[in-house]
Amino acid sequence: MRDDHLALDIVQDAMLKLTEKYSARPLPELPLLFQRILQNTIRDFYRRQKVRALWTMPVSSLLGPEPEADADPLETLDVADDSKFSEPPAEQYERSQVLAFIEKALERLPGRQRQAFLLRYWEELDVAAAARIMGCSEGSVKTHCSRATRALAALLDKQGIKP
Repeated sequence: MRDDHLALDIVQDAMLKLTEKYSARPLPELPLLFQRILQNTIRDFYRRQKVRALWTMPVSSLLGPEPEADADPLETLDVADDSKFSEPPAEQYERSQVLAFIEKALERLPGRQRQAFLLRYWEELDVAAAARIMGCSEGSVKTHCSRATRALAALLDKQGIKP
């Protein structure tokens, strides 16, 4: 994981899942169950990171570069022609059009896919929490998220919007 705190969080999540779902199992089965749960939790984490990076990067890149931590935003602000805006109107308009298209693409998804996608990747809920909210199984949430991701990627690709 390359981050001790993150690794501990994942191990803790796996332990909680083990105790919540498999506490009645015989003691010799628990180490193998824990290993499997831990592997799945790690895979889920990396999947979320991959999708989050894929879908949040284009939106954040549309909003301009991130300022450096020690930089004064007023000193780094580019102002064109003494206007109040940080970029020319044509670029602002283009950005607003792309954001509007992304919102429309989300609206075009079937309801369950949109709900699963937004819960998992915008609200950053885990699979179990999203499943509870949606009233379905964890597998259904994963399926809906996968389908939503592919559909959004195809819609954005048709418009020439690349991550």
